[in-house]
Amino acid sequence: MLFLGFSMGGDRYVLDVGQIEEVVPYIGVRTLPGAPSGVVGVINYRGVSVPMIDLSLLALGRPSSPVLSTRIVLIRYPASDGEDHLLALVAEQATDMFDRDASDFAPSGMEAGTPPYLGHIATDDKGLVQWVRAEALLSREIRNTLFRQVATSS
Repeated sequence: MLFLGFSMGGDRYVLDVGQIEEVVPYIGVRTLPGAPSGVVGVINYRGVSVPMIDLSLLALGRPSSPVLSTRIVLIRYPASDGEDHLLALVAEQATDMFDRDASDFAPSGMEAGTPPYLGHIATDDKGLVQWVRAEALLSREIRNTLFRQVATSS
């Protein structure tokens, strides 16, 4: 299974490449007034308004550093209507690809009280790496609000 590696606060994380539409350079964003925590706004992706979440802001309470290795990862986010919607994620150091077997990832033993998007953990020669479950990044309420706001801002 192929993964895209990125970091948050010095810790390593991965996203399943099967969910990724495209990885693009970090660009400007149009803010969404009143957007939920972690949501930094929307971007124009090939003529479509796409909501954008800053993963570091969501998880750590601080925005991602605007450096060369910070990327926008466009994912296909499964919605309750059965369709996938594009969702842009700001991710730091999103430059490495990993080929790992899904069975290499195991529960951390600390799942209680952690955000639902933090999945299982694997180890390698660089230490621990945690799988981010992109489909669990947004609560139902935030997902509905966010995609409704994007639809009205297009």
